[in-house]
Amino acid sequence: MKEKSYLIEKIGLWLLYLSVTLEIIIVIIDKSNYTNPLEGQLFRITFLLAAGKVLCTKYSAKEWAAMILFGILGLISYKVTGRNEILRIIAFVAACKGVDVKKLLKYVFYLTTAGCLLLVFLSVTGIYGGLALETDFGRGYRQVRYCLGLGHPNALHCMFMMLVLLWLYLYHEKVKWYGYLILFGMNYGLYLLTDSNTGMLITSCGILGGAIMHYWKGLKGQKWPYFAGAVLLLACVGFSVMAADAGLAKPDSVGNFGNPVINKAEEHLNGRIIDLHYGSTRREGTTATWRIFSGPENQRYFDMGLVRIFYWYGVIPGIVCILLLLLLLKQLYKEKDGMGLVMMSVLAIYTVVEAHLVSVYIGRNYILFLMGMYGSSMLYLNGTREEYLWKAYRLLEKMERL
Repeated sequence: MKEKSYLIEKIGLWLLYLSVTLEIIIVIIDKSNYTNPLEGQLFRITFLLAAGKVLCTKYSAKEWAAMILFGILGLISYKVTGRNEILRIIAFVAACKGVDVKKLLKYVFYLTTAGCLLLVFLSVTGIYGGLALETDFGRGYRQVRYCLGLGHPNALHCMFMMLVLLWLYLYHEKVKWYGYLILFGMNYGLYLLTDSNTGMLITSCGILGGAIMHYWKGLKGQKWPYFAGAVLLLACVGFSVMAADAGLAKPDSVGNFGNPVINKAEEHLNGRIIDLHYGSTRREGTTATWRIFSGPENQRYFDMGLVRIFYWYGVIPGIVCILLLLLLLKQLYKEKDGMGLVMMSVLAIYTVVEAHLVSVYIGRNYILFLMGMYGSSMLYLNGTREEYLWKAYRLLEKMERL
């Protein structure tokens, strides 16, 4: 019986690794100049592989109840919008139970790095892919900026940023002081090629955050940094809603907004906010086009990632997403996962202006892996009945004292 159970668990693990491998390959293909005609079919395969891992895993009644509730949310979203990302994410996060997620993330890091380096090699050698782009990147003048086979200079620096954050998450406690200086140097050197201000600044913040968590040992056990992370997340969401509010912003024909905060921000965002209001005839992306569960007509791509969550999936899924992120921050505090806090904080800021994490590509969103690692704990699904009764008793004691 034990041998049969072990075999089932092993099969499930292989199914998850196959699913993640395919997701990473899809990401690498997307970053290249090749248009993948089989992308939709491949996503269905990754979903089935993750679902196969779920069937090979033991869950408690509470975990099954949570999966069913989130599954209903995903089914409603799929029925209304035609998008299957929520269902795929639910299957992936649930499939992470019983898995060494940090070991899985190491696999993701090395596979993604190898894929990106392959694209760089092919472009530099002239075999395949563009080396650089010369155009007006929204700054009012033409520039030559390097993409090294990854399609766009911002995409190149973004992938570098994500890999640096993942590497720091996995190894920051082992990095020597000069390792952080080398990362800063690599980041600046790449900036000279990409001229990607956002990518360079967010990467620098991530490196600095990793160094602080490494050398300030007592910090990650303190509650206030995680509380500050939650406030930062909510501030990013609030700003995004403000930028998308067609009534509040009220841009005129030359791009001046009625809100001075939005006006000031737009000076540094290269038209990202004005694009929501004048980038399409329907003002797609503004709150005028938001729905409770979105709709099949909401398909437009734009840069502001947090706005895209509410526009693509709807207000209810957007609120659920933010609540889950807040619960994840709380769990990071419990686990004293300081680098997880750094990753979430810098990516919250990045997602205000870029939509790298809000896409059909699960394999490049490392926050989902953290949710897979801590999912049951952050949703209070793995406690015993006695533990919950004891917590309730302690809560009643505190209320009596008040």
